[in-house]
Amino acid sequence: MKKLSLLLLSLSILFTLSLSSSTFSPIDNYLINCGSFTDSIIDNRRFTSDHSSDSTSILFNDYNPFPNLPQIYHSAKILNSPSKYHFIIKDPGTHTVRLHFHQFKNSPVDISRAQFHVLVNGYVVLSNFSVQYDQMLVVKEYFIWASSEKLVITFVPAKRSNFAFINAIEVISAPKDVIVDTANYLNGDNKVDNFDGLSKQAFEVMYRINVGGVKVTPFNDTLWRTWIPDDEFLTSDNGFNRVHFGGRIKYVKGGASREVGPDNVYNTARVITSKNSSIPKLNMTWDFTVVQGYKYLVRMHFCDIASISLNLMYFNVYINGNLAYEDMDISKITGYLLASPFYTDFVVESGSSGVLSISVGPSSKSIAPAVDGLLNGVEILKMNNSMGSLDGLICPGLALKSWHTKNIGVLVPFIAIVCILLSIGLAMHRKIGQANESPAWLRLPVVDTHEQSLKDVDQNAIRYLELQILSLHYPGAGGTSVGGSCAFTWTDQLLYTVSRSMQGWFTARVDEVIAKREALGSKIFPYTGYHPH
Repeated sequence: MKKLSLLLLSLSILFTLSLSSSTFSPIDNYLINCGSFTDSIIDNRRFTSDHSSDSTSILFNDYNPFPNLPQIYHSAKILNSPSKYHFIIKDPGTHTVRLHFHQFKNSPVDISRAQFHVLVNGYVVLSNFSVQYDQMLVVKEYFIWASSEKLVITFVPAKRSNFAFINAIEVISAPKDVIVDTANYLNGDNKVDNFDGLSKQAFEVMYRINVGGVKVTPFNDTLWRTWIPDDEFLTSDNGFNRVHFGGRIKYVKGGASREVGPDNVYNTARVITSKNSSIPKLNMTWDFTVVQGYKYLVRMHFCDIASISLNLMYFNVYINGNLAYEDMDISKITGYLLASPFYTDFVVESGSSGVLSISVGPSSKSIAPAVDGLLNGVEILKMNNSMGSLDGLICPGLALKSWHTKNIGVLVPFIAIVCILLSIGLAMHRKIGQANESPAWLRLPVVDTHEQSLKDVDQNAIRYLELQILSLHYPGAGGTSVGGSCAFTWTDQLLYTVSRSMQGWFTARVDEVIAKREALGSKIFPYTGYHPH
């Protein structure tokens, strides 16, 4: 087979040692704590509060979160119509976008009703997305090219009965070598061609694997990534050894940087080792479940931390059973340095099995006794399809048009009644407050009861009530039916908006409204989404 002229061979040209101990500092670095009134510090990074709300969104906090849950998952912004986040871009190029989702432990909002699409700079990254209770934390990570002055993230409820939500957002400019423009295209039959224009594509991170090592958390990664152990993907560990290196990883100019892969990935590996004069006739293989119909960027990380000397290791690399690299000579590629990392990229088809297989094993040049195969890390990224989507066959235009307005005129009178009750409670409290000269509560806007106008009522409260009451018209929608002695489940958050002296009066008035609604066979749901200003 013709020798492959892979990009990694160019590494042998420029091998001036250039160790870099500086920490990567992205020019664009947006960390948003959605729905929160306070900033949060996670892994020494500050997520800025996003406490603004309008007629299309409400803020929600979980006051009884799971133990040890990072603070960014204590709050969320709920979006009940198409909504956008705009980020000013100062550093054009590839950007890392992470979307954080969490199903609250105790939530009056049935998050299972949340079904929505997400677009980033025109690419559909999520379609008909929902988070189930048993999923706990869901972090979606993407690489998106941003050439203009703005990066736009759009949330679109799948239909009028649904809504979208988000706990936290990260938009970070990526180092220039994280996604290079050309890779090796493995098109089957052991043929390798060039694949150009890679950096302009959109990618979703499917797997990031620390082979032979432990989990690497964002706190210990140069780009705040998570690398998981390879155990569950290794098809067999028979005869394969883990190797850990305690020395210095030698990053060189033209090779892998610490931003491409951290020390914690390159200082561990799995190896095939021959004993005596016998070379094992087996490969180390890892299987990954993938979605059919997409191309995948497979990045393989190598660092010879196992050989006792140079020019002793030769092995083959296979992807989906096809020979991707024959007789890999790490010593030659790294400019004859041990413990010097590099990586190589392949673009491959998903195939019909739904499994992407990666293998390394001895080649015809393998030497015994020596190391006859090694791998330190693997990353698998899904590439956008021809429709501009990373999640299904929905194109951006269709995703944006999926949400439609539904007539909710029948609900407006009920919303108005609740708002009028709020305003009456406020007016009565003001009289009491004037008599007692006590300002010890936070003011709500007043409603003009003659026009019954909703314009001056806090839009956050109105939209949340609208969102909840919409459940009445969609059988099967989640929510807590209210009845009996606990006609309305008040939380501290709502009671905080009402004068202590007026809580009893206010609750009684709402109970009367609910009783009338229940007589008509309707339901109302607990209201906990309002945050007083």
